[in-house]
Amino acid sequence: MQIEIRPTLICKTHTGEKTSIDLVWVAELLRDIGRGASLVRATNNSGLSYRGAWEKLNAVEGTLTLDLVARTKGHGSKLTPFGKFFIEFIDEMQSKSGEHGKGYQATLLSAIKKLSKQEAMKWKFSSSSDAIIQKAVMDVKGFDLKIAGSGESLERLLNNEADLAGYHVSDEKSSKAIYMRLIKSNIQIFPVMKRIQGLMVRKDNPLKIASILDLVNPKTRFINRQIGSGTRLLLDSLLISEEIEPLEINGYLHEEFTHTAVANAILAGKADVGLGVKSVALESGLGFIPLKDEVFFVAMHKDMVAQSEASKLIRKIRSYSDETPGYKAISLNRQVEGWL
Repeated sequence: MQIEIRPTLICKTHTGEKTSIDLVWVAELLRDIGRGASLVRATNNSGLSYRGAWEKLNAVEGTLTLDLVARTKGHGSKLTPFGKFFIEFIDEMQSKSGEHGKGYQATLLSAIKKLSKQEAMKWKFSSSSDAIIQKAVMDVKGFDLKIAGSGESLERLLNNEADLAGYHVSDEKSSKAIYMRLIKSNIQIFPVMKRIQGLMVRKDNPLKIASILDLVNPKTRFINRQIGSGTRLLLDSLLISEEIEPLEINGYLHEEFTHTAVANAILAGKADVGLGVKSVALESGLGFIPLKDEVFFVAMHKDMVAQSEASKLIRKIRSYSDETPGYKAISLNRQVEGWL
């Protein structure tokens, strides 16, 4: 990396607009003319067209109120005394600017090194998309949050690609299966909140959508979540329970990656309905048909449990969930008896 400070002249164009002209470029153009180069050759060397180069030169001369080049019909162009002085002036300015540039470059490199070290020291937190999780991470420093589906987040944790994972489950059987897999890998699980998942629709609900069964209406445009997300798994389980084939739903293969993206698609008229959490529906001014409560867990390796930042993060998640419609904090395992 190299930082270079180049002197620039602010000029006004013939239309009155401001434009900036690189004076190092001007000095090189003048230098070529001073060496006896023809106008065409000098402008070609400058990287601009003949007309473009001379328009810039005229703008500089107009701003400085002195000619840099003497143009004599039939005798070509020569540098004026001011033109010769200007080359020396720019060279000296650029030399001194170079020293400043080195200082700024050293400052920038030092900051990059320091901040890179801080980023490397952050705990890696892979989590399912949730506004409360994101808000808590912003408040509790020391975490590098990566949004992913519940399944992908857990795989990252199990593969030691993450220190913590946030995931949500909508039924006890699946929750127990995940719990048994995690504890075999010496991972601890903390229930942090319950939230309500349901169908997000336009405020006036013009299609009168009331349940999952209404999604098979071919006029109803659905928008799904990505494969591996907890919300996608919830939808698929509901479809199985209602004996609905996924491809019966218009838009089942149309995917978004967050609850907010689903809500935005509905607001933009790209879809009529999608699955999401109540808080996002309310914030987006959408209607909401509740379908199922689910539990959100934070799982972490045992060495992470001893870190004070982990405790702060869990407390902050629980605190925010108690303040947010559609959520309820979970502080004790007995509150989710049967899920673990």
